[in-house]
Amino acid sequence: MKKWNLGVWMAAAVLVLAVCGPASAEPLKLQWWHSMKGANADALNEIVTAFNASQKDFAVEASYKGDYDEAVNAGIAAFRAKKQPHILQCFEVGTLTMMLSGAIYPVHQLMADNGYQIDWSKYLQPVLGYYVSDEGKLLSMPFNSSTPVMYYNKDLLAKAGLNAPPKTWDEVGEYTAKLVAAGVEAGLVTGWQSWTMVENYGAIHDLPFATKANGYEGLDCELAFNNPQVVKHIERLQSWSGDGRFAYSGRKFQGPQAAFVGQHAALYIDSVSRIGALKKSCQFAWDAAPMPVEATMKEPLNSIIGGASLWVLQGHPAKDYKGVAAFMAFLAQTENQELWHKKTGYFPITIEAYDNLKKSGYYQQNPLDEVGIKQLMRGKTTKNSRGIRVGYFVQIRNIIDEELENIWVGKKSAQQGIADAVKRGNDQLRAFEKTNK
Repeated sequence: MKKWNLGVWMAAAVLVLAVCGPASAEPLKLQWWHSMKGANADALNEIVTAFNASQKDFAVEASYKGDYDEAVNAGIAAFRAKKQPHILQCFEVGTLTMMLSGAIYPVHQLMADNGYQIDWSKYLQPVLGYYVSDEGKLLSMPFNSSTPVMYYNKDLLAKAGLNAPPKTWDEVGEYTAKLVAAGVEAGLVTGWQSWTMVENYGAIHDLPFATKANGYEGLDCELAFNNPQVVKHIERLQSWSGDGRFAYSGRKFQGPQAAFVGQHAALYIDSVSRIGALKKSCQFAWDAAPMPVEATMKEPLNSIIGGASLWVLQGHPAKDYKGVAAFMAFLAQTENQELWHKKTGYFPITIEAYDNLKKSGYYQQNPLDEVGIKQLMRGKTTKNSRGIRVGYFVQIRNIIDEELENIWVGKKSAQQGIADAVKRGNDQLRAFEKTNK
């Protein structure tokens, strides 16, 4: 057999490398844990797929980790075990907990460290303001931001002789009475009752949820939603639950949404994030209107946001964070914000995306998609309508839900139930303050 000398072998090796080239490196995998389902998950995965196809260095892997509270608990446990994802979606009530966790890589710092010069003034400020530090620095990236609106079944309203949605709570009482008389099973249902009937009701009417600017100005705040107007509002709903004008259908969105889609309820107050699902599910004429207000409130304030933001967790190599920053920048691109808004109902977070949609005539063709944005941006924001930042907010919401349930079934008066919610909630605030001194 003919032997190759070393020079010939090396020449052959060089030729092979020149023809074949080095093996392509696998993209760095970036883990994103989220809580999106249904139409919202479809839109999320479409954006992730587009990012992964737009470059070869990084691959985002989006994983559903259960409802908001389940995903956050999973993220906390993973961080303690040093197996945390790069990005964790956390709902707005967990903002203060995440801020004080010591586990986050602030988004403003992430972007600056990786060469992105972001003009944050070009983002929707009512959304951005929820997630900034005391110094005005953005801590997490707003992602699925929402606010509650009132959906209404146009067919059922017409059956009751009504041709427009109610604007005031007095009108809601009148409308729902006519709807029930016309054979509708329930006049009004609402999702996320603490968020809609206590937190947003208060913000729109310039009533405090808590002292210290709703918690923004100190951990030593106390709950303050046991004011006469909120108590009267809950008392009114309690009276309506006795004659079908109001029906309690569960704490989250599933029960109320099912009641609306099934035409068992004509009015449905819930997040704009339900728009995508309702477009797919409703087999009748429907629309959206702003939240009702008291007739005495001539200039209602802005509603406050819900939904969640994206928190970047510490503990990964610097090269990974280059990819995380690139993904955050990709999410904020105008075309992606427009896609997200159109397919889910969640707000676009940049002014450019919102302006583009207006200029293109999108809202002329889809006016219900702008109802929540207009409501969020109306009036002059006050300390009562900026948002809520209190400790153990998840537990406090659970307490409010429990006490409202006691009220709906007649176990407690509205005044007693709200007073008990404040007392129990304040115990949570003091425990949080003690833990985070």
